[in-house]
Amino acid sequence: MKLHMEQTFTKSADDVITAYQSSKNGLSHETAKQRYEEYGKNELEEGKRPSLIARFFAQFADMMIIVLLVAAIVSAVISIVQGQYTELIDSGLILLIVIVNAVIGVSQEAKAETALDSLKSMNKPFCKVVRDGEVIHIPCEYLVPGDIVQLEAGDIVPADLRLISSTSLKIEEAALTGESVPVDKHADLLCESQSPIGDRVNMAYSSGIVSYGRGRGIVVDTAMDTEVGKIARMLSAQDDGVTPLQRQLSKTAKLLSIVVLGIAAVIFLASWIKGTNMLDAFMTSVAIAVAAIPEGLPAVVTIVLAIGVQRMSKRNAIIRNLPAVETLGCCEIICSDKTGTLTLNQMTVKQLYTVSNDMVVADNATQPDCGMTDDARNDFRLLVRAMALCNDTNMTQEGKFTGDPTETALVYYAEKCGMQYAQLCDNWKRIDEIPFDSIRKLMTTVNCNGQDKLSYTKGAPDILLRKCTRILDNGKIRLITDLDINKIEDANYNMATNALRVLGVAIKQDGFAQSQLEQDLIFVGLVGMIDPPRPEVKDAVAVCKNAGMRPIMITGDHIVTASAIAREVGILEEGQKVMLGADIDKLSDEEFSVCITEYSVFARVSPENKVRIVKAYRSLDCVVAMTGDGVNDAPSIKEADIGIGMGITGTDVSKGASDMVLADDNFATIIGAVEEGRKIYSNIKKAIQYLLSANIAEVLCLFIATIFIGKDFLSPVMILWINLVTDSLPALALGMEEAEHDVMNYPPRKTRSSLFAGKTGRDTLIQGVMQTALVMAVFCIGEYVLDTGSQHESIAMTMAFVSLCFIQLFHAYNLRSQRNSLFSNKLFNNRTLNLSFIIGTVLVVTVTLIPAVINIFDGTTLTLTQWAISVGMSLLIIPLVELQKAIERCAYKRSRR
Repeated sequence: MKLHMEQTFTKSADDVITAYQSSKNGLSHETAKQRYEEYGKNELEEGKRPSLIARFFAQFADMMIIVLLVAAIVSAVISIVQGQYTELIDSGLILLIVIVNAVIGVSQEAKAETALDSLKSMNKPFCKVVRDGEVIHIPCEYLVPGDIVQLEAGDIVPADLRLISSTSLKIEEAALTGESVPVDKHADLLCESQSPIGDRVNMAYSSGIVSYGRGRGIVVDTAMDTEVGKIARMLSAQDDGVTPLQRQLSKTAKLLSIVVLGIAAVIFLASWIKGTNMLDAFMTSVAIAVAAIPEGLPAVVTIVLAIGVQRMSKRNAIIRNLPAVETLGCCEIICSDKTGTLTLNQMTVKQLYTVSNDMVVADNATQPDCGMTDDARNDFRLLVRAMALCNDTNMTQEGKFTGDPTETALVYYAEKCGMQYAQLCDNWKRIDEIPFDSIRKLMTTVNCNGQDKLSYTKGAPDILLRKCTRILDNGKIRLITDLDINKIEDANYNMATNALRVLGVAIKQDGFAQSQLEQDLIFVGLVGMIDPPRPEVKDAVAVCKNAGMRPIMITGDHIVTASAIAREVGILEEGQKVMLGADIDKLSDEEFSVCITEYSVFARVSPENKVRIVKAYRSLDCVVAMTGDGVNDAPSIKEADIGIGMGITGTDVSKGASDMVLADDNFATIIGAVEEGRKIYSNIKKAIQYLLSANIAEVLCLFIATIFIGKDFLSPVMILWINLVTDSLPALALGMEEAEHDVMNYPPRKTRSSLFAGKTGRDTLIQGVMQTALVMAVFCIGEYVLDTGSQHESIAMTMAFVSLCFIQLFHAYNLRSQRNSLFSNKLFNNRTLNLSFIIGTVLVVTVTLIPAVINIFDGTTLTLTQWAISVGMSLLIIPLVELQKAIERCAYKRSRR
């Protein structure tokens, strides 16, 4: 029977130890082994990954792919029935492109998972556990309920523990609660049954980090039974949504399916009524269907997305879900955590105060020409030395500082001022101390340097000030006055209102008995610290707003700190409001959705609040991106349209719930990813316009030739060659086009807007008609004008084929910009497009010059004159489209007047 006790935070430590059949000497090795067999590993369950085969077949769950497969099967069946086995080439080509598309999709997903696994691959953590009365090191996965775990500064809490002893213990629980400041823990206190996780001071929860002190606790829950595990289990209940691009491609595929069936039916009936054999009429309608379907589109879209993923990875954004690349392009709301994403996640000294110097900016004070007198500089250096020595920061062998973030910030600043921390501690040896506790809110050390002995005290300024009777002023010690106290209080207030965490520092020169150490102190100064914004974030926020997106700060930190950082980076502007998590709880979902747009900062929020914020924005039809690093962020990351995990500070749970992982935990990386997403969507639209205009030309030409002229126009092999070879390479090259310079100057598109919104659909149709006119002109010249003898039908067909191929190659340059002139940009700076043009030209020339090859295409070789007519007419697509763009630009300018 498994051991479990509800609400252990309301029970005494002894009662919990008894309930778990343990003792303060820990479990025996035998008991621990038995419980391990019963409870299993202390690790979170990973969602079962689909097999390689399942992933491969999942790539076929797309309407466009289904249409292609049906076309391939029908074509194959008819070829077999007629005994024309060479015609199976058509079906084989379609099947090949579908398989290539699936392989690319599976390969990209595998690469993303490999990148994520390598990002989070670390040595398995160990913990200190008491077994048979001895402290031993074991991997955390072997912990069981009833084990006694020893915690020290720097340790990660390996399971949910009920503390049984604590000495100045502080644990950072940001990953679970969002609270950025370490929480004081007290093993002897009992908590109310309604206490939220952040207020359970006698508990240590899995994923917490011990920042100060030491303690012991009994394991009460492991693996999926921990609070972290409960959140991980919540994620399995949420479904992955459909991205905007997937939605629009699905609509396009359905529309194409209807159009294809309609056209094929009309062609079949018209041919049959005219007396054509039923089987021949059916084959003609299949040829029309094959012409209407852009067989290369799924592969082009997949490859363009994959290229986007590679580019994003170079910008520190790892994409786990391929279509999410494009979803970023229509992001309207970016909900960002504060700590580590907008800020450096590193407490930093910003301001200092002494009576002799008044308020000093920390960076300025380190400069040799900062304007201090010798006495004032000595006061300043004593303040810095005091805050470094009254400090429990440890130094690793690699020279890194570990410990409470506030204390390490003081040490870093002392080093910046030229003091070597290791040497300072060696010169001024600690001989006595009174550790910090949350009741006194002070810490005191006594240090000795030869014959010199001083005590250093730091802590809450208001409490410290009450214990000071004297003050350091320009190297001299005098009695403290009311005026001094007022100035100190004003300085403390000014720092606090700027969201700085303020500490007071004092010394004592005599009376070193423990009972007297914190009495009759000499006030030295104040130091103000903050986790500052990343330097690049302010510009990134400005770009974000200029692009029509709204950045929102969501944090577990205090409202004053959150507001100050938000103002500094530009998120919180005049007229915008800040809301507390407690205020969200008072509103219904409907009320919250109505007022949410008035707020730019949400402070002191719970995991449930974060999910409600995301849902409220989504209820307003906004595309929401949500960042987070903690376990508590995972449900809201999963709920958002684009979940963004943190690669450095993020937990495995939050990264597992995300669509994208930031390798550098930087807000600016998100904006770069959004720009890439917009570019990708723009390029996909260009590729779709390019491919569909060609398909329109093929369908119209076949329709006109079959119904009105009664001639064979293009063979199925020719159509597949154009769709899969001639069209696909330039379409891919368009997908690699650089972003247009103003891509971040427009608001994001609406998710439900069609791929053909704006003038894309109209331009596709117009340019399809232009191509139709040019190709039909070439066909008619070959059929009726030139003296080609008995081969006139074969020559006309081949000239039309060459013309359509070259039209596509030339037209790709037209679509480098959907608005601007081809000649307004550097004509040949897309090297991939230039290469695709050369390859396409070589392939077309090779196919048509070699008799054995062109015979497979049901064509014939051409003379120089026929070549000149075909290529010359094809080149006219450039001036025609240039004229269309010029007319549209003029019309747009007139409409703006």
